[in-house]
Amino acid sequence: MAKVAMVKPKEFHTLAEKRQHFNRRCSAQRLGGKMPGLHGLPAATGTSTVTIAPVRLPFMKYSPAGTLGIDFGTSNSAMAWASPEGGAQLMALEGAALAMPTAVFFNTEDHRTHFGRDALKHYLEGTEGRLMRSLKSLLGSPLLLETTQIGHQQISFQDIIASFLAALRERAGQSLGTAPRRVVMGRPVHFVDDDPVRDAQAEASLRQAVLSVGFDEVSFQLEPIAAALDYEQRLTQESTLLVVDLGGGTSDFTVVRLGPDRMKHIDRQHDILATTGVHIGGTDYDRQLSLARVMPELGYKHLGPEQREVPSRVFFDLATWHLIHWQYQPKAIGHAQTLRTNYSNPQLHARLMRVLTERHGHHLAHEVEQAKIRCSMDNADTAIDLSVVERGLDADLGLTDMQVHLHDLLARTVACARECVQQAGLSDASLDAIYLTGGSSALRTFQHALQAEFAGVQQVEGDLFGGVALGLAYSR
Repeated sequence: MAKVAMVKPKEFHTLAEKRQHFNRRCSAQRLGGKMPGLHGLPAATGTSTVTIAPVRLPFMKYSPAGTLGIDFGTSNSAMAWASPEGGAQLMALEGAALAMPTAVFFNTEDHRTHFGRDALKHYLEGTEGRLMRSLKSLLGSPLLLETTQIGHQQISFQDIIASFLAALRERAGQSLGTAPRRVVMGRPVHFVDDDPVRDAQAEASLRQAVLSVGFDEVSFQLEPIAAALDYEQRLTQESTLLVVDLGGGTSDFTVVRLGPDRMKHIDRQHDILATTGVHIGGTDYDRQLSLARVMPELGYKHLGPEQREVPSRVFFDLATWHLIHWQYQPKAIGHAQTLRTNYSNPQLHARLMRVLTERHGHHLAHEVEQAKIRCSMDNADTAIDLSVVERGLDADLGLTDMQVHLHDLLARTVACARECVQQAGLSDASLDAIYLTGGSSALRTFQHALQAEFAGVQQVEGDLFGGVALGLAYSR
């Protein structure tokens, strides 16, 4: 089992101190000063290649020892290996599965740490412990400096991210027979929207986490460009594409020229015509559907005796993957208990308390995600199973619900795609195809919205969960 040394994190007494500390690091990043070791991790030393400034070049130097590409996603992760002889292939992560959920479960019964499907399995089976998901969403946030109680230890979220990356590297080493030293990591166009300093800090934090688990050389590649490089391997003629990469946390776009002749060139910068991105992804869709269909069953928008709505923060946190665990804290549970007088229906409050005290928040989020997938794949109405809260309880989720509740998020995402084409200075007629990758791009309502915006442009669905990883390996 992969182990990451846990360094005692810096202690803060107030949230203001945490934010001040985080902002000082951002200032150091902006001014180009030396960055000390990030929270919970020592500064990189020795011969490791560390460049704090974000890597923007689309292709990195050739590695004679081979290159590992890691697509560390908000919801799912994948890896691919490119050997020195050329060619890249995806690596099995869990049995024959070529992708795994980005999930960590700390088992407090036997003190083991589980990853991916194994993590979800233990959580859903009721094993005592802590489930962590959507870890990538913490990059660029002051929350990354927070610690959380795991058993009898306080562990930083930076260290938890590192533990997942260590598990990936260990699996790669088992497959290759030796631990890989060089890695190309994927990154969204924007970790953080409209804040270059925090965006750079997010990449620096991820770089430190990667270096801490044993890699010597770390480079970054934009995820939509990586997807394009994978697709280019199958092209027989020159094409101009809008690449659409919809993941769990971000939606990224690039307009790029590809083709058999172009891929022979070392410098491809001139082939990238535009890139855009927005911090909207599958977990945002889950959150919106949870607020609309599930949280009302716990009291969201419920009118109390004085015709006032129940305070809503607890419901927003329960609908947000990376915030759910905060509602399990004694202080949060105590606050939720005081909301009893705000309810005119005590059954709804009892459901809320059951979710919090029995820690069912992640289970509900999982059921929302699965119902969203079923509704999209089957193109039919379905139901969200809430029986873990109350026997026989469920919430309907129909195709119309998907269209209505996701309309604003989809509109902003499609607008970002349109902006990318406009920045490239192209008309729709100049696009040979729209290439879809990332698990959320399979959402039928999104594909319909994109088709309406780019009428007549063919949509090509790629490897939704492995395409970016392959492209990262090709970026060697």
